[in-house]
Amino acid sequence: MSRDLHAQTLTELAAGLERGDFTSVELTEDLLGRIDSHNATLNAFVTVTAERALAAAKSADEARVAGKAGVLNGLPLVHKDIFCTRDVLTTCGSRMLENFISPYDATIVERLAGAGAVVLGKTNMDEFAMGSSNETSYFGPVKNPWDLECSPGGSSGGSAAAVAARLTPAATGTDTGGSIRQPAALTGTVGLKPTYGRVSRYGMIAFASSLDQAGVITRSSADAALLLGVMAGFDERDSTSLDHPVPDYTAALSGSVKGLRVGVVRQHFDEGLDERTGTAVREALAVLEANGAVLTEVDMPNLDLSVPTYYVVAPAECSSNLSRFDGVRFGRRAENPEDLLDLYCRSRGEGFGAEVKRRIMTGTYVLSAGYYDAYYLKAQQVRHLIADDFHRAFENVDVIAGPTAPTPAFKLGDKTDDPITMYLNDIYTIGANLAGLPGLSTPCGFVDGLPVGLHLVAPHWGEETLLRCAHQYEQLTDWHMICPEDFS
Repeated sequence: MSRDLHAQTLTELAAGLERGDFTSVELTEDLLGRIDSHNATLNAFVTVTAERALAAAKSADEARVAGKAGVLNGLPLVHKDIFCTRDVLTTCGSRMLENFISPYDATIVERLAGAGAVVLGKTNMDEFAMGSSNETSYFGPVKNPWDLECSPGGSSGGSAAAVAARLTPAATGTDTGGSIRQPAALTGTVGLKPTYGRVSRYGMIAFASSLDQAGVITRSSADAALLLGVMAGFDERDSTSLDHPVPDYTAALSGSVKGLRVGVVRQHFDEGLDERTGTAVREALAVLEANGAVLTEVDMPNLDLSVPTYYVVAPAECSSNLSRFDGVRFGRRAENPEDLLDLYCRSRGEGFGAEVKRRIMTGTYVLSAGYYDAYYLKAQQVRHLIADDFHRAFENVDVIAGPTAPTPAFKLGDKTDDPITMYLNDIYTIGANLAGLPGLSTPCGFVDGLPVGLHLVAPHWGEETLLRCAHQYEQLTDWHMICPEDFS
């Protein structure tokens, strides 16, 4: 049996299982051992489902022997703890749901399991997906495998850290304003946010319903393509799911970037971008250009309004979505309330953390009488302007490129007292969410030993183009293959 199973990508593990180099049980035991050894250091997991994983691995091995192997048969992965998972703790990183055992599976949990995937556990996250550093979790911050004093990004920081540290080859995540792509950039992994409506949101605990999208964090674009092919597709249980054909994403990887029109956003290289991060991204773009891609500067004048627009729209939707967590319908209930009002107030006051409360209060304010037109309606109008910027750009280019995050990973605690500075970490990623576009981050270098990500955005349903571009770049470089030294 190979002794470096944890070092292999999902596609490499699939080939090894098919050849019979090892069994799913052996692979699962290997990774569970790594989780047991390293999770105390990283705090990447809220729940480890060891017994269930081994049982699923055994079933996968039996299915393979019987000739009934699914697309992901015996392959391990983890779920962000925002996806409802039957009979497993689903906390959303919050005290409000610290004891919630889900009675059903989210659609993507169901689809991945149906394809034979083995779930190792549920990963830590910013509370209710609200954060950019994985420091708002009730279960404590996740640490970046590249530097344990640094943040892995958020809100999918647990998933990103687990993949980067080789505790799992793949993880699910959610992206409302960059929460898959930003942690992917900060941990040297690949993060894919599909087109809004491409992957079902059923069973994904909602933050901002018009922005949330499920996606994946992996070690390569080929791995992301493999998972997206299983996850994507219409779901009648999700009113935001769109009925659009699902292509063979893996087959699309083999295309060339020759002639690919790459738009470089001028605004993304203005003041605010770390100079060395910008240099790494420009070097990545030069690699694409040297292999036939055509670089063109594009101007997106309204993109600078993405952050203020997002922080009106998202809190407004979160204040509505989180109203159900009141200690009566859902969530933790305060003990010995004096009356109904005291029950509501203390249940929500004790159950939610500071960042969630901040966003609920902001959202309630912008939706209130006298302020709706001035804030929420205006933000929706600006949102359309941002979408129009993308639409015009895509008349002349096939993908839009730039940095994923303005800096490499920052120290834990550095930005917790300054919410505005924290919010600006998503300045390059939020636009894709506001416009409902697919986006991808792939590793493209290092600054002071910390990873940097190249961000790509495509038109609606353009995941094939994103994956092809990123995959071809990964064939020309090895940034995505480098492992943090302490976890190799």
